[in-house]
Amino acid sequence: MKHDEWSRRQLFRRSALVGAAVLGGPVLLSACTSTSSGDALQAAQSAKKIKIGIANESPYGFTDQSGKVTGEAPEVARVVFRNLGIDNVEASAVSFDQLIPALNAKQYDVVAAGMNITAARCGQAAFSIPDYSALTALLVPKGNPQQVLTFQDIAAKKVKVAVLSAAVEKGYATSAGVSEDQIQTLDSQDNMLRAVTDGRVYAAALTDISLKDVLKKNPGAAAEVTPGFDPVENGVPVISAGGFVFRTADKPLVDAFNTELKKLHDSGEWTRIVAPFGFTQANLPKPDVTTEKLCAA
Repeated sequence: MKHDEWSRRQLFRRSALVGAAVLGGPVLLSACTSTSSGDALQAAQSAKKIKIGIANESPYGFTDQSGKVTGEAPEVARVVFRNLGIDNVEASAVSFDQLIPALNAKQYDVVAAGMNITAARCGQAAFSIPDYSALTALLVPKGNPQQVLTFQDIAAKKVKVAVLSAAVEKGYATSAGVSEDQIQTLDSQDNMLRAVTDGRVYAAALTDISLKDVLKKNPGAAAEVTPGFDPVENGVPVISAGGFVFRTADKPLVDAFNTELKKLHDSGEWTRIVAPFGFTQANLPKPDVTTEKLCAA
């Protein structure tokens, strides 16, 4: 198992709060200040530069071993902004639970981290149209001896589950009857994998895309990913869809971004951009999955 890979990623996570990286280029130290001055779109187009926030979570938005910021969300954002006449995209990395607070503090203008659209988050910021949809899955020991496939199974069999800090899976778990003492909150996907393989928890919950990516990067891990499923809250299946996040005051930027993002979805270009990160056309949100519905859920 690649413990050296965990160490490198954890080191970057701790140090990235004070750094920024240019997409496709080396890591650069810079002040965490937004390009925005009044109209964020106009300011970015004038400067030919915009800043995004990531959480170093693969495959959504992360820094690879060469120092390049990449992932599904940064690569899609890069194309959208280029089509808006903004060629230079810089990235600041913060912990997942600080993505929206740092956005609202104007450390950057957009969150490009594959963040699920939820009612609680919609009260804090503005989301783009849904960029992708994904099923939830569980990372479990090889062979899944307890045959745990859902949050309801976790509750019934009283096994422990790891969730990512500030991610939606903790809410899914508690809604399914999983008690607080069964839930362990961790700060990275790699720590979640280690918790499962070390036996500290039986399962770890994230999107199926994320968990498959973790195993792809750690092929020797004695773990497997369960089939994807829609979690249930209050008796209703939850459709998980993620998008880009903006300050609520930046409506011109949101509208312009949505126009170009929809073009990528409709043309098939989106599928080409995201394929290297494990996304397929099946991950495109269905037409009836809208930001308005997700924010109201």
